[in-house]
Amino acid sequence: MKLVTQIEIKANAETIWNALIDFENYYKWNPFITKIEGTAAPRQKLKVKIQNMRFAPIVQVYKPHQKLTWLGKLGIKGLFDGYHYFEIIPIDEHKCLFVQGENFNGLLVPLLKKKLKKETLPGFILMNCSLKEYVE
Repeated sequence: MKLVTQIEIKANAETIWNALIDFENYYKWNPFITKIEGTAAPRQKLKVKIQNMRFAPIVQVYKPHQKLTWLGKLGIKGLFDGYHYFEIIPIDEHKCLFVQGENFNGLLVPLLKKKLKKETLPGFILMNCSLKEYVE
């Protein structure tokens, strides 16, 4: 199952990227992912708080000003895995497309599909809009 959102932001890729990886200041603008501890670097474990959930994904891809991804698991691999990604795609010098999505896999996905669409998707959209407001 995939969830994908996108928003056009009137800021350059560097500005958006700097806000995205400045985990210490998420509390200032991010109502969805309220806290991240750790370093945004490949194979590094993060501590992420989304509303009342906490999990510890591993950073998979770190391409400055372009892409950040992580893989989170619930329990053992294959039960409920989420590959979360953020992409920054320049439109011109002062405007980018910000894409946020997640690919969910595992035995529990069919049971959680409705909840993910009802709660997680709006959270992505809220975060995207808040990031836009913060950096523009």
